[in-house]
Amino acid sequence: MAAKNLISFGLIILGLAAVTAWRSARNEAQAEAAFPPEGQILDVDGIAVHAVVMGKGLDVVLLHGSSGNTRDMTFALAPILAENYRVIVFDRPGLGFSESFNPDGETITEQADILQKAAAQLGADKPIVAGQSYGGSVALAWAVTRPEDLSALVLIAPAAIPWETPLDGFNQLASTSVGNALALPLISSFVPDWYVTRALDSVFAPQSAPAGYADHFGPGLTIRRSSMHANAKQRANLLDEITQIQPRYGEISVPTEIVHGTADDTVGLEWHSQSLIQQIPQAELVALPGIGHMPQVVAAPEVAAAIDRAARRAGLR
Repeated sequence: MAAKNLISFGLIILGLAAVTAWRSARNEAQAEAAFPPEGQILDVDGIAVHAVVMGKGLDVVLLHGSSGNTRDMTFALAPILAENYRVIVFDRPGLGFSESFNPDGETITEQADILQKAAAQLGADKPIVAGQSYGGSVALAWAVTRPEDLSALVLIAPAAIPWETPLDGFNQLASTSVGNALALPLISSFVPDWYVTRALDSVFAPQSAPAGYADHFGPGLTIRRSSMHANAKQRANLLDEITQIQPRYGEISVPTEIVHGTADDTVGLEWHSQSLIQQIPQAELVALPGIGHMPQVVAAPEVAAAIDRAARRAGLR
């Protein structure tokens, strides 16, 4: 009897695993069909990089944050900038429709390298580089390690200064092989889009996600197994990487604008940007009263104005 029960239990587990795998694949295929690439797929050293190009003029590269994709930037900020600039928006490696290439998680230096090469492939040899949150970390790595390959730097709520709080439990689990195999398929299979959409409000707090943002952004892209795993590995490695590059911030010689909301509880203004402005020689900071972690969406005109200032300070306008 015990053997029969064990066999039955094993069959149930196998059945659940098969259903979960099928639902994951189906949901991910539906998300990619509903929110396909907005731009073109570049081949950069054999790695697929998704790039959206809008407008004409001086080159501006936009780098999205954690769990994001190009659609975060094309909702509000990129259309404003495209009136006066050629805007290049990238999916960072492993997210959106850009390929992951490091099984241990792409470092911010590796991401800066591949995205700089992608920008050069599009003819942007010395763009203004603007990044939000984790994308700000990549932008900092770009400025530190490839100083000849940008003309100005714009940091939007950047994760820039080593912090003391531990990585959250979800990303700790999702960064592991066990979490990737067992937990992430359950999320991609059974967590509905409406739940992810509602969770966006916590990212925007104290603001809410604007009307139409979720329909544009594509929450289903974020909860694909590969995206969650790639994002978690990058998050798990970020503290050590920031600790390594921070001593080199003083080497950044291009005009630097920092935009940060005073109500940002995700990446704190005082800890990060108010410290960072003391470490980059040409840095200037604009604090946005009452704004949370997503200025590129809820305060897009102010971020665009910072990019304009960076362009003028760099002698590009």
